[in-house]
Amino acid sequence: MSTTTAELLKGAAELFPDEVVTQAHVRHLDLPGAGRFALITLDNGFDHTKPTTFGPQSLANLNAAIDQVEQEAAEGTIVGAGITGKPFIFAVGADLKGVELLKRHEDALAIGKGGHDVFKRLSALAVPTFAYYNGAAMGGGVEVGLHCTYRTVSKALPAFSLPEVFLGLVPGWGGCTLLPNLIGADRAVSVIIENSLNQNKQLKGRQVFELGIADALFEGADFLEQSLLWTASVLKGDVEVARADVDRGEAWDAAVARGRAIADAKVHGAAPAAYRALEIIAAAKDGDAQKGFDAEDTALADLIMGGELRSGIYAFNLVQKRGKRPAGAPDKNLARPVTKVGVVGAGLMASQLALLFLRRLEVPVVLTDIDQERVDKGVGYVHAEIDKLLGKGRINQDKANRLKALVTGVLDKAEGFSDADFVIEAVFEEIGVKQQVFAEVEAVAPAHAILATNTSSLSVTEMASKLKHPERVVGFHFFNPVAILPLLEIVRGEQTDDASLATAFGVAKKLKKTAVLVKDAPAFVVNRILTRFMGEIQNVIDEGTPVEVAEKAVEPLGLPMSPLVLLELVGPAIGLHVSETLNRAFPDRFTVSPNLKAVVEAGKRGFYVYDSGKPELDPEVAALLKQGDTVLTEEQVRARVLDAVAQEIGLMLDEGVVAEAQDIDLCLITGAGWPFHLGGVTPYLDREGVSERVNGKRFLEQGLASVPA
Repeated sequence: MSTTTAELLKGAAELFPDEVVTQAHVRHLDLPGAGRFALITLDNGFDHTKPTTFGPQSLANLNAAIDQVEQEAAEGTIVGAGITGKPFIFAVGADLKGVELLKRHEDALAIGKGGHDVFKRLSALAVPTFAYYNGAAMGGGVEVGLHCTYRTVSKALPAFSLPEVFLGLVPGWGGCTLLPNLIGADRAVSVIIENSLNQNKQLKGRQVFELGIADALFEGADFLEQSLLWTASVLKGDVEVARADVDRGEAWDAAVARGRAIADAKVHGAAPAAYRALEIIAAAKDGDAQKGFDAEDTALADLIMGGELRSGIYAFNLVQKRGKRPAGAPDKNLARPVTKVGVVGAGLMASQLALLFLRRLEVPVVLTDIDQERVDKGVGYVHAEIDKLLGKGRINQDKANRLKALVTGVLDKAEGFSDADFVIEAVFEEIGVKQQVFAEVEAVAPAHAILATNTSSLSVTEMASKLKHPERVVGFHFFNPVAILPLLEIVRGEQTDDASLATAFGVAKKLKKTAVLVKDAPAFVVNRILTRFMGEIQNVIDEGTPVEVAEKAVEPLGLPMSPLVLLELVGPAIGLHVSETLNRAFPDRFTVSPNLKAVVEAGKRGFYVYDSGKPELDPEVAALLKQGDTVLTEEQVRARVLDAVAQEIGLMLDEGVVAEAQDIDLCLITGAGWPFHLGGVTPYLDREGVSERVNGKRFLEQGLASVPA
C-alpha cells in the first residue's frame, strides 16, 4: 500500500478518535492435502450486539494483516488466504459515526481511497483468496469479500445487503464495480438499487448463493469447518468453481434503465445516490475495475459532503437509537405486568391489533363487539392470519395451536375483561361512543387495568373526563397497516399517571413498536402534519390549480406516494373527518375542502381510476370538482406546501406536542414512511431555507443532519 494511503488513513483516524476498532487476527491452518493456509478473522472484541465495522484504524489493522499474508504468499509458505468474522457477524461496513464528523471533501475522499487500497490487495495476492460470510454482512463487509477469488456463505446468515443507496451513499469500496461484473448488471441492480430503496431489504444466506455472489452454501452449525474443507478441495483442483458468463450487451443497458425506473418511482430524482450508483454500474460494463474504483471514490466523497447523506445518517440514528430510548418516557420500573389483553371492537383495525398483541405478548387476548357475528368474524380473522403464518413456515403447528387457543371472543365485557390488565378500544371515531365504551370497561375491569384508545385525532383527556379513574387512560395510536408501520404514538392525557404511561411504553417495546411520547393535542403528530400538508394541496386544487400540477409539485420530496394516492389509502372519509377535527381546533390554518366533501358524499374511494394501470383522474370526480381561477406553478405549490408544514411543525414544538424536532422526524419516518434521505422533514426544510423563511430559525443545529460547520 502506498505511503500516501497510509498517511490518508492515519489522518482520517485522527479525525475519528472514538472509533470502535476492529482487529484483523491472522492464524495458520493446515488444510488436508492442500497445505498451509492463512485465515484473517475480523473482530472488534465485543459480542454480536456490537457488529464489526471499518473505520480508519480498522482498515489500517486489516492492511497490516494483509502485509503479513502478502509476504507469506510471495515466499510460498502459504497456498491461500481467507477472511471471516467473529460469531454471528462478518462485518457491517464503514463506521458511520466517523462519516458524520467529516467536514472536508479531501477527508471524505481519503475514506474511499483507503478502503479501496486495502481491499484490492486481497485480489492482488500471489495465492487464491476466500471470503467466508459466516454472519451479518453489509456494505463494506460485503465488498471486502467481493475482492476475494472465492466466497462461501452460511445458510444461517440473517442479513446481507449493500444498503448505501438507502442511506444516501453508493457502495464505494468496490460494490458498484465488482458486483455487476460477478453476477451481471440486472442482479446487481436488484441488490444495490431495488433492495436498498425497498426499505433496505436484506438477503438471507441461500439467496446470496442463488444470486451467484457466493460459490458455496453451508449449514451454520459447522460453517467454517465445511468452508475450509471446500477450500482445500478447490486448492487441490478437486472442485472447480463454475460461474455463468455475464451478458455485457443490451441486457446490461436494460438493467441500468430498469434501475433508473426504480429510482424515479421511489425518489423522483430527489436524492442523488441511486443515480450516481447507476452511472458507475453503467460504466463498469467494460470491466475496467480501477476506473470503477476511482469513480466510486469521487461519488462517495461528493455524497458524504452532501445534505442527503447527513439526513440519511440522522434518520438512521433516530430509528436505531432515539426510537429505542423514547424521550420523556417514565421510569420503566413503574410498569405493571400485562398478562391478559382486552380489545373492544372486532372490525379490521381491532382484529389487526388483537393479532399483534397475541403474536408479540403471547398472552390471552379477548375481543368484544355488539353482536356474535362480528365477534366471530374478528376471531376468525386472527385464526386465518395464524394459518397464513403456519403455511409460510413462520411458525410451527404447535405454536399455531397455542396462539389460536389464546384468542377468544365474547359479547359480555364483564366476562371478557374482569381479569384483563390492558384494554384497548378500536371503535367508531366519535367522542361520545368512546366515552361510553370506557365507562362500560371501567365498570368491569380490574382497578389496575390500563384503558388505551387507538384514536387518531380525538382528545384523550376528554375521553377520560367522565371516568372515576382518568389517570389510567392513555392514547395508543397505531398506524395502518398495523403489522408493517412501526410507529406508535403514546399520548399522555392531562390526568394520565406515570405507572399507566410506563406500562404503555413497556407494552410498546414488547410489541416491537417505535414509541414516541405525544402531548394530548388535536391529531397528535403524524395526522396533524399530513392533514396540513394534504390540506394545502387540496386548497390549491380548490382555488384552481390542476390536480396533476398540485400532485407533481411535491414529487421532488421523493415521498413514498403522491398526496392523493395517500388520501385513497387512508380513505377520503377518514381524511375529511380528521380535517374537520383540526378545523374545529385551528380554524385559521385547517380548512375543510368542499371538493373533498363532495367526493366523500358521492361515495368515491379516491380521486383516481386505474383502468390503464396508472392513476388517472376519475371522470366522475372531475365532474364533481368546483375550482376557482387561481392557477399556480409547481414551484409555487411546493413553496406553499412546505411553508405550511414548516409553520405547523414550529407551532407544534412551541406547544410541546413532542420533546424535540427529532421526534417529529421519527414519527414521519416510522409512521408515514417519509424517506431517510429527507431525514423525516426538518433537515430538508432547514437545507432548503424554508425553516428560516417561515420561523426565523432552523429546526436543527448545524451538524446534526448536515455537514458540521
